[in-house]
Amino acid sequence: MEIKSDFLVIGSGIGGLSFALKAAKSGTVTIITKRGVSESATFYAQGGIASVWSKEDSFESHIKDTLDAGAGLCRKDIVDMVVRDAPRRIQELISLGVKFSKRPIGVDSGNIEELDLGKEGGHSKRRIIHATDLTGKAVEDALVNAVNADPNITVYENHIAVDLITHSKFVGQADKEMVWGAYVLDKPSGEVKTFLAKATILATGGAGKVYLFTSNPDVATGDGIAMAYRIGADIANMEFIQFHPTCLYHSKAKSFLISEALRGEGAVLKTKDGGAFMRRHHPMADLAPRDIVARAIDFELKKSGDDCVFLDISHKSAAFLKDRFPNIHKKCLEFNIDITKDLIPVVPAAHYTCGGVRTDRDGATSAERLYAIGEAACTGLHGANRLASNSLLEALVFAGRASLHAADVVKNTGSIIPSIPAWETRGAVTSDEAVVITQNWDEIRRFMWNYVGIVRSDKRLARALRRINLLKNEINEYYWNFTITNNIVELRNIASTAELIIKSAMSRKESRGLHYTIDHPEKDDANFLKDTVVRME
Repeated sequence: MEIKSDFLVIGSGIGGLSFALKAAKSGTVTIITKRGVSESATFYAQGGIASVWSKEDSFESHIKDTLDAGAGLCRKDIVDMVVRDAPRRIQELISLGVKFSKRPIGVDSGNIEELDLGKEGGHSKRRIIHATDLTGKAVEDALVNAVNADPNITVYENHIAVDLITHSKFVGQADKEMVWGAYVLDKPSGEVKTFLAKATILATGGAGKVYLFTSNPDVATGDGIAMAYRIGADIANMEFIQFHPTCLYHSKAKSFLISEALRGEGAVLKTKDGGAFMRRHHPMADLAPRDIVARAIDFELKKSGDDCVFLDISHKSAAFLKDRFPNIHKKCLEFNIDITKDLIPVVPAAHYTCGGVRTDRDGATSAERLYAIGEAACTGLHGANRLASNSLLEALVFAGRASLHAADVVKNTGSIIPSIPAWETRGAVTSDEAVVITQNWDEIRRFMWNYVGIVRSDKRLARALRRINLLKNEINEYYWNFTITNNIVELRNIASTAELIIKSAMSRKESRGLHYTIDHPEKDDANFLKDTVVRME
C-alpha cells in the first residue's frame, strides 16, 4: 500500500503536531504515530514551558541561564533566537485554547489575573509557564483537537516507521543524500506500507528506554535518531543524557516523575536520616542544575548504600500543594504517600536526550528533505545540559521555523516524487523465538544503566561497547530472518542508539555537563569545546 502527501510527520508530540498544523496551510500532511496520537513524552511533561513573561525577568537573563547550564556547548545564536521567540509561541498556544495556570494580580485584584510563573533548577527568575503540574497534557490535548479539525491532516495511529526511504538506494547517487518518506509497519495488520512525501519530519522524541530506569513513556526508543543514523545523517552530542534527579521510587510506580517544580517551590532533598545534603554539592543547593543534583544523589546513595533519597515539601501548606501539584499529590496517594506530610522517596532516572539528529536553524538535517524537531534533534540550544523547561519551548520554535523552510521545499518540488518499490519480505518467516527480543532488550537497558549512566569510566564504556557489538550482530540476524514486528523494530533502534551514546561518550575525554567520567574529571576546553559528531561509515 502506498500513501502520498506533501509532508510526512513521524511522531505526535508537541513538535510533530505543531509542525503539522503550520504545514497544513501549505499542503497535505500525514502523521504516523506508534500508539494513540496523544501518547508522547509531551503528554507526560509536568513542569512547563520556559519563557520571559514578567517585568522582573529579561531575555538576557534567560539566555545566560541557558548558556550556563549548557557548559560551553550551546550555540549562542540559537539560544538567542529561541529565547526571544518564546513569548510569541506561548501566545500561539493560548490562542489554541491551552489553559495555563493563573493567579490574582495583587491582594485586591478582584477578577484580574496573570499567568502564574514557576521556578525550576538553573533558572534565576520565575519564568515557567505551566498548567498546574499537567502542562504537557494541556498542550497535547489542545494540539490534538486542532489537528483532528484540520482537513489537510491525516493521522495514522499504531504505525511505526521502520526505515527512511533514500534517493541513493532507490533512485540513484546524488551529491547529497535525499529522503522521500519512510517504510512504515501497520502494527495491527502487520503490513509494511510505503509512505511517500516531499518533506519528512522526524519528531520521534528521545531514547530514555535505552536505560533500565527512565521517566520516559515506552515509546521513547530513539527511533528517529537511529533511522537518521542508518542513512548517514549527522548525529551529535549523544553522550549528553540528562538524568532527572527525582523519579518516584516505588515498586508499583512505573516511570512516574516528581517534577523539578517541587524544588522550585522549596522542596529539600534529604537522606534517610533526615539530613539535607545538596548544600555540600553546590551553592544553589536544591536549585542546582539537574546534572549536579543527579550526581549528588548518586554519590549519596553509593556512600550510604540506601536505595533512595527523599524529597521533603511538607513544610508548605496542604492547600498550596494540592492546588499547585494536584496530579503529583493524587498519584503519590495511590502509593500511600501524602506529600503534605510524608517524605517522597526518589531516585534519578534517564529523562532527556540532549543530543540527536544534527540540524540547522530551520530544523533541516544533513540529508535533503529531512527535518528533525524536538527531542530527536540536536539544534544547539541545550549544549551539554538542558535547562529545565526549555525542551517544549525548543520544539515549538523549531516546528514553526521548519514548517516555513519545508513549505518552500515542497513548493519548489512540484508534483515530482520518485517511483519507489514496495517493501520486500525476502523470505522472512514468523519467529517462534520472541524470548530473544526480551533477553536482548533487558540486557541492553541493564548494562547501559550500569556502564553508561550518571557516572562513567573508560573501562565501563569499553565493556559496554563490546556488549553492544555482540548484541547488534544477534539483532541484525534476527531482523533479516524473521517477519518484522513492533518489538524488533524498537529493539533494533535502541541498540543503534545505545551504540551512538557509547561511542560518543568514549570520544569525549573530559567531564562536561551531563557527561561525567572518573578517568577525566575536569573540563578540557582546549580539545573538547566542540560538538561530538557521529555518522555511519
